[in-house]
Amino acid sequence: MVAYVIKRLLLLPLLLFIFSVFAFFVIQAPPGDFLTSYIAELAASGTSIDQQQIDALRQLYGLDQPVAIQYVKWVTRVLRGDLGVSLDWQRPNLQLIKDRLILTVSIALLSLLFTWAVAIPIGIYSATHQYSWADYLFTVLNYVGVATPSFMLALVLMWVAFKYFGVSVTGLFSPEYVDAPWSLGRVIDLLKHIWVPVVILGIGGTARLARIMRANLLDELRKPYVEMARAKGLPEWQLVLRYPVRLAINPLISTIGWYLPQIFSGSLVVATVLNLPTIGPMFLRSLITQDMFLAGAIVLIYCCLAIIGTLISDILLAWADPRIRMEES
Repeated sequence: MVAYVIKRLLLLPLLLFIFSVFAFFVIQAPPGDFLTSYIAELAASGTSIDQQQIDALRQLYGLDQPVAIQYVKWVTRVLRGDLGVSLDWQRPNLQLIKDRLILTVSIALLSLLFTWAVAIPIGIYSATHQYSWADYLFTVLNYVGVATPSFMLALVLMWVAFKYFGVSVTGLFSPEYVDAPWSLGRVIDLLKHIWVPVVILGIGGTARLARIMRANLLDELRKPYVEMARAKGLPEWQLVLRYPVRLAINPLISTIGWYLPQIFSGSLVVATVLNLPTIGPMFLRSLITQDMFLAGAIVLIYCCLAIIGTLISDILLAWADPRIRMEES
């Protein structure tokens, strides 16, 4: 197990380098830069800026240098913990991201826990009660959950809550707690609001994972070792939970690698609709304004989440299934 984890950790520096190059050059791909958009906005508003000021700004932000040199300087600053300064917000990127990271991580992790807590029991029950009325009901609900876009679900929930209950479900805080310092009252107010985006983001993943769990468990229940354990008189639920479920859950564990960053990036539209103070809307604004330093930092965070999620899923798979450790040895 230790050797298996060390092999995975040794790959991290190479993966981080590859993703950093990818993140930087994806941001550089669109034509123009922040100054181009900034000058266009000034011209549209009737404000002019002379060439000397433009050259000074371009030199200040390193936009007059080749892309390779810009990348090296950017990576060097990142390794020192300096993510640069946002050209749009005129604030350090690290401070901007930290202000929204806690709420973003909270929503993402709670959505992941909600998805697993609902999807796994549904998948187990549907597989052990195949072709029952409950299995058909869960199948229909799963198809609806997969087919319904998250933003549409958010809009419907907002309309229902406002029309029938007179409650606004947008935002994560009540008006009196929006700018208030953290306290017990603010945490309680957050818990009253955070369930809405958690449920909206978790429904789609719940529907998909429940179907995967059902299909995998059905396949395991038909294998000879299950019949042999049943013939020995092992109680049915103890048999199911001890052996088939442990193997059927492996594909779900492997999805952590892509599901964790998907929640962060997938919450962009939902966060915009619900007016959530998370990283998603800020990332969208940085792309629109071509704020390359802020957008590059957020893309790099998403890439690191993919690496961390894959590492976590690999470790959990090795812990849950000894066959994986034996193949690596």
